[in-house]
Amino acid sequence: MTLTKGKLNKFLILKLPSAWLCGVRVGEIEENTCKVTVKHKWINQNPFKSMYFAVQAMAAELSSGALVMGKIQKSNKKISMLVAQNRAQFTKKATGKISFYCYDGHLIDEAIERTLTTGEGQTFWMKSTGLNSTGQQVAIFEFEWTIKAK
Repeated sequence: MTLTKGKLNKFLILKLPSAWLCGVRVGEIEENTCKVTVKHKWINQNPFKSMYFAVQAMAAELSSGALVMGKIQKSNKKISMLVAQNRAQFTKKATGKISFYCYDGHLIDEAIERTLTTGEGQTFWMKSTGLNSTGQQVAIFEFEWTIKAK
């Protein structure tokens, strides 16, 4: 079964309701890329009238995590996944519709192969860039994912 944006958005309602309530939605997902959007509104704002950093982090993490989930599902193996670390850089006030793009799906294949071959946990970093509706960068998030064959 292939992950689709519809399935992932239903997953949000059931497993990540706070992200869903804040407006985080998968916009596109392909083999190695994922786009997640979130619109600045009252429920996800900070006192400075922009999007709260944690909401941005949820959207950014999902853009990379959806790719990891999809690759694990495609492998038909039992593999656990977890974020070990993250880094963030905020470059502009996040207002309006923000889209987080992750293009690092290609990094997952080798890590899955290594964990299945060795049985040892593997780590890799994935980047998600947040852009506003005019294409200006508002944030860059990096997540260190860990995977391990069960």
